[in-house]
Amino acid sequence: MTSTNETLEELGWREFFSEHMTSDEVGQYYPVRVTAVHRGKIAVAGAGPPRFITPYIQGAAPSDDHPTVGDWLLVDCQTLQPLRVLPRMNLFKRRAPGDPRKEQMIAANVDTLFIVASCNQDFSVARLERYLVLAREVAVNPVVVLTKTDLTDTSEKFETAARAIAPGLRVETVNGKDPASVAGLARWCGKGETVALLGSSGVGKSTLVNTLRGSDSIATQAIRARDDTGRHTTTVREMHRLDQGGWLLDTPGMRELQLSNAGDGISEVFDDFIIAAHGCRFSDCAHGNEPGCAVRAAIAAGTLTSVRFDRWRKLAADETAKAAYPMRRRGG
Repeated sequence: MTSTNETLEELGWREFFSEHMTSDEVGQYYPVRVTAVHRGKIAVAGAGPPRFITPYIQGAAPSDDHPTVGDWLLVDCQTLQPLRVLPRMNLFKRRAPGDPRKEQMIAANVDTLFIVASCNQDFSVARLERYLVLAREVAVNPVVVLTKTDLTDTSEKFETAARAIAPGLRVETVNGKDPASVAGLARWCGKGETVALLGSSGVGKSTLVNTLRGSDSIATQAIRARDDTGRHTTTVREMHRLDQGGWLLDTPGMRELQLSNAGDGISEVFDDFIIAAHGCRFSDCAHGNEPGCAVRAAIAAGTLTSVRFDRWRKLAADETAKAAYPMRRRGG
């Protein structure tokens, strides 16, 4: 939580949010930004010193009206009671682990998404694709950050695999412990900019945050040597102020990422398959053994790959299956 009285612009305020305040609300309520989410309390910053307040909005359902980190709230000038969550520019959320009927909010009002992965055996193209689908779904600029380059002599192999996921995808390779190595990431961390980090446990998100902040205040843990799998270090979603004026929004590691309502994002990430499918003889082609299947023809010709086809089919099938579950939303 920031220790100074930040201006709204420094906290990431945009004209977008001003447009959603009524004339009656100006003066009686003022906006604060949610900088951390804890059990039963949220940390906010804005006018006055940073403080903890109750996250419960009177009369609001336990849904997307519940504040999450990165949100802007209107609070009463006298009582500090939250009135409402201002409309969001974007919202990252996922299906709650273990219960596909529920949703879990991750972060709101993000400018750039750092998709963090490590250059070791835990590297997964399929997992990167899921994070990229999430970014495309909410129209946030994604940057893949490959960490732990100091522990491998073949970082180029991981970089090539990541770049192959989508044309024009920005990929940065860094040693998260080296300030000079991560300095290039500062271009996305200017005044009032919010950068969220997503990635599995153990990929080095907390180390990256510490280095960008010039601090070691965030705890880190070693990965398991036998399989390069990490353990959860970050336990709350929290925004960290950077010297460049921007904010890093750290989140707990997520190995299980069940996408929520991600049809558009899937279509964007796998647009080469979508385009190829338009050439199929039958509009309801399942891309199996049907005659005249343009997708299978492209795979046979080598312009599309069967491995990526299988991942596309799996994500599309998951999206279809989710429609069978009535959604019970929850925030936080």
